Amino acid sequence: MELVEHIDNIKKPYDNAVITIGNFDGVHIGHQALFHEVIEKADAIDGTSIVMTFEPHPVRVLKQNGHPPLITLYEQKLELIESSGIDVLICIPFTMEFAAISAKEFVEDILLTRIGMRTIVVGQDYTFGKNRKGDIKLLQTYAKTLGFEVIVADWILALNKSPDRISSTRTRKLVMAGNVAEAQKLLGRHYQIRGVVTTGRNRGGRLLGFPTANIILHDELCPKTGVYAVTVEFGNQRHKGVANIGFCPTFGDQIFSVEAHILDFNENLYDRKIRVNFVQRIRDERKFSNISELSDQIKKDIVKTRKILS
Repeated sequence: MELVEHIDNIKKPYDNAVITIGNFDGVHIGHQALFHEVIEKADAIDGTSIVMTFEPHPVRVLKQNGHPPLITLYEQKLELIESSGIDVLICIPFTMEFAAISAKEFVEDILLTRIGMRTIVVGQDYTFGKNRKGDIKLLQTYAKTLGFEVIVADWILALNKSPDRISSTRTRKLVMAGNVAEAQKLLGRHYQIRGVVTTGRNRGGRLLGFPTANIILHDELCPKTGVYAVTVEFGNQRHKGVANIGFCPTFGDQIFSVEAHILDFNENLYDRKIRVNFVQRIRDERKFSNISELSDQIKKDIVKTRKILS
């Protein structure tokens, strides 16, 4: 996949460009369906399949406060879009200046002239241009006069018996509620956080007998506090594990932490990047009477995790 991180880096229009545009936070099944439709159309006209996205998320620039946490950070979003088979990913640095571009200028100058768009594939709620004044009706009007095709994709429903569509908002709510098993059905994969293993409070191995890999979250969505069955990836390895998200109430220091005990593993992971995939929430975090009681509970959590991940 070709990665273009600024519109000025496009030297010439692409051949028969078929494009979809969006934030694609989460790269969930609905987004993946759009990518698939783009690829199919590009194959049919011997064209180039293109995804355009933005960094940072436009809401973070336009609202600055109250923006939602990200389901996928930029690095993971690129990986997921590349794995879909798209030819070109154009990532636009989103600024107030870019937000001021009119709907007509966006279509004529950027999509048609710069990129060479022949077909655009969008969801039913797509908007574009300054103050989001461009909508599908306006896009279809431009298509008639400027000579390109608009394909409006159908919604992908969340579940067979649910009238709700798959969306980043719905996915975010499920993860924040700890319902990572349901979120997996929308994402098409387990919800993942990633980070560099840092030094913790030296309690997991020393006091409890269960060493943990501690990571610090920065800007991503965090599942509800509690204990989870997870898989942990680093390099080409994948291991089963138990993760705790929360404040370790038994120790009373009320410091938020994300830590994973990797089963049947005793290597040093400090300063290595790991990826933690949340498979199922096991229980709430709670305060135990003493360290021995907590250790006994962790043993039970590990037994349950082995069954879930078997």
